Amino acid sequence: MEQWIDFAKGPLFAFTFLVMILGLARLVLIQVYSLLTGKGRRLRNAQWRKIIGDAASWVVPVRHLIPGTKLFSAVSYLFHIGVLAVPLFLADHVVLWESFLGIGLPEIGYGLADFLTLFTISCVLILFAFRLFSRRLRSMSRRADFGLLVAVLVPFLSGYLAMHPSYNPFPWDVMMLTHLLSAELLFVLIPFTKLAHIVLF
Repeated sequence: MEQWIDFAKGPLFAFTFLVMILGLARLVLIQVYSLLTGKGRRLRNAQWRKIIGDAASWVVPVRHLIPGTKLFSAVSYLFHIGVLAVPLFLADHVVLWESFLGIGLPEIGYGLADFLTLFTISCVLILFAFRLFSRRLRSMSRRADFGLLVAVLVPFLSGYLAMHPSYNPFPWDVMMLTHLLSAELLFVLIPFTKLAHIVLF
């Protein structure tokens, strides 16, 4: 099992991370090319101050919330904080970024990481319940939407259990391998699913 974990931490991590980076770069280039060729003339006369202001307003999208889905939208917004913060800034993850990318990122403590992990897991379950039990959201949801929520949930849940053996009903190496493989599956899914909005949005 240790060999599988080492493989997942090493070559497989590097490969899946590269797939994600190249896949996202491809999408960005396609969007930029489409923008320049399809709307090039209009861009010359664009009101850039208004465009930048509108884009910035989505950082805290209070005025963009859809009536009737405000709680769902708020939970979805907060969910993104944990989804980004824990993978990027947890100390154990920072070691991977430094070894593969040579990038030193600031670290968050394990206490804050635990809180954000449990918070993210709670948000995923709430979003899942909304899509399942709200007639309006259920009508807009596809199987892929539920599948992506599960794909995000598994690495957070398995990572938390691997870090807390007293709560973990499975062997540590099984849970750690599950954490690594599910996170790497997420890397591969990101450029080819709605999750690509992490750069396109």
